[in-house]
Amino acid sequence: MDLPFDIFKIDHNNIVPKQGRVLISDPFLNDAYFKRSIVLLTEHSSKGSVGFVLNKPVDVDISEIMSDFPAIDTSISVGGPVGTDSVHYIHSLGDIIPKSVKVTEDLWWGGDFEVVKKLIHQGLLTSEQIRFFVGYSGWEPNQLEREISEDSWVVRELESGIIMNSRNKESWQEVLHILGDKFKLWTNFPENSGLN
Repeated sequence: MDLPFDIFKIDHNNIVPKQGRVLISDPFLNDAYFKRSIVLLTEHSSKGSVGFVLNKPVDVDISEIMSDFPAIDTSISVGGPVGTDSVHYIHSLGDIIPKSVKVTEDLWWGGDFEVVKKLIHQGLLTSEQIRFFVGYSGWEPNQLEREISEDSWVVRELESGIIMNSRNKESWQEVLHILGDKFKLWTNFPENSGLN
């Protein structure tokens, strides 16, 4: 029986990478950081791209990374292979955190870190409103476009609620189910194709 589509070929639907969109890795991308990952692009231009892997949590408390940080019950994710000695964050507070970069209508990147600490200390910033990352993902000019043309990534838009809540390893499968039947098939491929 012939399928009406090739499950290994990505239909890009003319959706190009841009700030605020996500990259979803194909099931065969075998990279320690990007295997079965969802990456939010916080910057994309002719100079390159920056983003954060959303679904690679680490079992560490933020106070273990930064000793002077106020207590907040939140998860931390590995944002990518670049600058793994740095902490980054996205949030939904907008201009309440000065110097934040607007990524989507209701998501911002970075901003005044002292204000973040102050808001947490005052109980005015909760774990639902902020996400922390160790390191980030970066691409040189045209590198990401090349990877997309090689079908390493699907580019899509996701609601901010999904972006803020895609904090576990299962989020890759959950997002593929949202994208439709073709992508649901990807969730059935074994992580190690050699075991099949």
